[in-house]
Formats: sequence, C-alpha cells, structure tokens
Amino acid sequence: MSVEINNLNKSYGGPVVIDDLTTRFRSEEISVLLGPSGCGKTTTLRCIAGLEHPTSGEILIQGTPVFSDRQRINLPPEKRDLGMVFQSYAIWPHMTVFENVALPLKARGLAQAELTRRVDETLALVGLSAMRDRGATQLSGGQQQRVAIARCVASRPRLMLLDEPLSNLDAKLRAEMRKELKDLQRLTNATMVFVTHDQEEAMSLADTIFLFRNGRIVQEGAPAHIYLKPVDHYVAGFLGKANIFPGIIDMTGDAMDVRTADGQFVLARGPALPGESARSASCLVRPEYWRAHDDEGQGLPGTIESLMFLGDRTEFIVATPIGPQTVTLPGYRAEKPGDSLRLSTELTQMHLFAPGT
Repeated sequence: MSVEINNLNKSYGGPVVIDDLTTRFRSEEISVLLGPSGCGKTTTLRCIAGLEHPTSGEILIQGTPVFSDRQRINLPPEKRDLGMVFQSYAIWPHMTVFENVALPLKARGLAQAELTRRVDETLALVGLSAMRDRGATQLSGGQQQRVAIARCVASRPRLMLLDEPLSNLDAKLRAEMRKELKDLQRLTNATMVFVTHDQEEAMSLADTIFLFRNGRIVQEGAPAHIYLKPVDHYVAGFLGKANIFPGIIDMTGDAMDVRTADGQFVLARGPALPGESARSASCLVRPEYWRAHDDEGQGLPGTIESLMFLGDRTEFIVATPIGPQTVTLPGYRAEKPGDSLRLSTELTQMHLFAPGT
C-alpha cells in the first residue's frame, strides 16, 4: 500500500513544522523517516494517521485521498486502513496479553472464533504464544513492545506506522527487535513507515531513508547511497561519522589526484571520475575508508592523539595538517598515542562536494 504526499504543510499558528512536503512511500517497503528532534518526521507520520490535521496539501493512500484541503477530505483514522505503534507501548496493565491484542478486533465486532484464531496466529508470529494468558505487567520491556506490535498486526493493516517504537529498549534488545521487525515485514508484506532519530536503526531497517531537516526532506534513497553519496555536509554529518575537508582536484590527462587545499599532500589517486574536472572541492572520507601506512612521502602525515578499542575495530583520532581525522581500522591495533602514521584512501571511496554545500 503506497502513500503519496503532495505539497503538505503543517503549522501550529507559528513556526512551520512541515514545509511544502512532497514525497512517496512505496508499497511493501520499510520507509524510515530520519532526522533530529523537531524536524517534522513524527508530525508527518501523525498526519498520515489522521491524528494531526494538516494546514494544507494532500495525502493519498493507495491512490485514494485521505486528506485534501482542496477537495475538503479528511478521513478519520479508523477509515484509513492502517495500524500504528507508538513510542510508549500503550499496553493496558489490567489485561492479559491476549486481551490487549484482541482489543481492536473486538472494537470491529469480529466473531469470537475468528478473533481467537487471529490473535493466536499473531502471537505466534511475534513469538508470544507462551505469554498468551500472562498479565501485561508481568512482561519485560521487549515483550511489551511485541504486544504493541502484535496488536497492530492483528488487524491485518496494509499500512503500519511506527513512531520510535524501540527507543525505550536497551541496545541489545533494540538490535534484536530490528531484526524481528524486518522479518515481520517480509512475512506480512505490509508497508511500514518508521520514525527514528537513530542513524544505526535507520541504516539497518530501511529499504529507503527519508532524511528530514526543518520540515523538508533533504535526501532520500537506499541507506548505502545516502551514506556513501550524501548531497551536502548536513547529510554527511548526520548519517555516520564524517571527515570533511577542503581539497583540490588535480587532472593530468585521464589521471586524477585529490590533494590537500595547499596542494602539498596527495590524499587519493586514480583514473579520472566521470564528469570531474580540475577544481576546488569539499572532500568526504568515512573513517573506515582511511588506509594507514608507513610509506614515507605518500599520503597525509599524522600523529595519533587518542584511540579506543571497540572489539571488532579500533577507532583513532589522528592530528593532521588538515585537522583531526577520525580513522577506523579493523581489529586490535598496537599503535598508541604519539605514534606517527600516514593516511590515504581510494579515489572511489572519497566523495566530493561543491564547496559550501
């Protein structure tokens, strides 16, 4: 079930929260709305759900308008064929797991036999069959979150809206629940629109990320595309760690060097990239794409200021002539603060911006 948004605006009589937003969330995908607090992502989700009244614009679900100021359409939430999971689990503490999941089905007047079958099937789907008759207050945080998801899934919505549903869980449980959500989406073929401010959550869950800033989407695309080819400094800095510095593109025939802004050190070298020409540029190198070596005269000289061993990798802060660089190298490293090393990268692993973007 696709969701189409056209020229959507929302304000509360003062600051604009959603600013002329136009986009589309594709059917049977997980679309993740990512951005800092106050950027408009939750308000967008609530407008789709019918919990907020947009100032103007249009929202269509599977091609049918559910809101349009021009056509004077504003369907209530229960008429939009969707389910929603909130940041707070909203579990009724005096009810059992079964009763919590059954609640929306009872409201729809489902026959008892069908209701029981549907709830039991859904509890099996989220791994809570053994908890069926347990009171909600007897559950862990992760189990309560599964109940909230099961309550949404039991109604068989073709569209699921999730507003930071994992934010109250610890890091390990969040990782487990992310996998379960992806598995659930594949099993049900539901369209999911998921709100988060957590970049790791967005990267691991999304088919498509929609990165928000000040009520607008500044970039959308597959996680790898946004991570490796951000459109500007804001996107590069928000999604992952980024080393950004001024450089010079030096062209010689079909060969291309990227040097420091003073031209002294070669940072990357290789065949010319399509469409590139000699110019100044802002350069992005992700920490894991720096290569460290001891070759005198090659690359960027640096001195290790600090390091952290993180199990599968070691992260360094390296002082260089172009400023401190964050460098991630695999596994345990024997280097220590004060040691010297040189940095370079592959041309294909460096991303180039126009200066000032």
